Amino acid sequence: MKKLKLNLVTLFIILGVFLAGCSTGSNQDSESTENKKEENSPSTEATEDKQSENPSIQYYFTANEGGSISKIDATSNAVVDQIDVEGAVHNVQVSPDGKILGATVVPEMNHGSDSMEMKGLALFYDSNSNELLKTVEVGNHPAHIVFTEDGKYSLVTNNEDNNVTVIDTENFEVTQTINTGKGPHGFRISADSQKAYIANMGEDTVSVLDLKAMKEEKKITVGSTPVTTAITSDGKTLVVTLNAENMLAIVDLETDQVEKVPVGIGPAQVYIDAKNQFAFVANQGTEESPSNSVSVVELASGKVTSTIETGKGSHGVVTSPDNKWLYVTNMFENTVSVIDIAQTKVINTIDVGETPNGITIMKSNK
Repeated sequence: MKKLKLNLVTLFIILGVFLAGCSTGSNQDSESTENKKEENSPSTEATEDKQSENPSIQYYFTANEGGSISKIDATSNAVVDQIDVEGAVHNVQVSPDGKILGATVVPEMNHGSDSMEMKGLALFYDSNSNELLKTVEVGNHPAHIVFTEDGKYSLVTNNEDNNVTVIDTENFEVTQTINTGKGPHGFRISADSQKAYIANMGEDTVSVLDLKAMKEEKKITVGSTPVTTAITSDGKTLVVTLNAENMLAIVDLETDQVEKVPVGIGPAQVYIDAKNQFAFVANQGTEESPSNSVSVVELASGKVTSTIETGKGSHGVVTSPDNKWLYVTNMFENTVSVIDIAQTKVINTIDVGETPNGITIMKSNK
């Protein structure tokens, strides 16, 4: 198995966190082997144990660092295609119109080359046919890729270069490079396509990018080793996973005040449900001591309302638009957990490619 983990080993060793893990902080890890459900946990209409099909989603995709992208049918929860990629695929996202799949790739080193430096790539596929539409050179060690909600741009964080590449999605041309803090990694873009919130792993901040002016507007201090962000649809609340603190930071964007909520060990990605009620935090831990849980945080109360047991190394997380299903990649088991949100439990486990990292959904066009 490849140990690349975005080829950021040097950075992670220096930080002593994220994929290298953290052995201090919250005692929530004791909860990760239990499936706790409290009265405030997310509950929509009841769903059946054996019913896993999702009419609101056509496919979901996983970025596999072993060198592939898995395409899974959301009705059958079966892998229907495996797209082979030369290099470590760290993150994927489907465009808002569902037509394009974007992926970030750290290429394999060419041993015959004199250069020790290879630029990272953003790959763009037709999400239906899997045809490769364009390969775009970005910066060193690209991490996440996110489309603006208006579909005009895709942004890629370049972890080693401390910047973001902006790509025009009409012609797949690089239009801008925006400087950030140290070690930019996971991020989300506001629903109005005006702001991007970049978690800077190499420091304790989130860079706020103004996408109209195409520049960094400010930094918000949030805590140690922020990995990924998520933002409510009204643009008022930001959440950030703090890997080294085993916390989720909840930020009031009107005041930049930060509230911290203890979650599991080694939180990685976070996703806010469509109703802006809950943040789902994937707790990864380390390969040597993996976590296996998702913490469900109620945003209004700032409390963990339930902890859902998953596979080893929970990392990527996304919910269905109807708030019924949660999909989580388990890096150290090469699987995806399909979770019934109302029942707060795993109802299906899917084998995917090697070392699944990011995950994204493609909405149904029916």
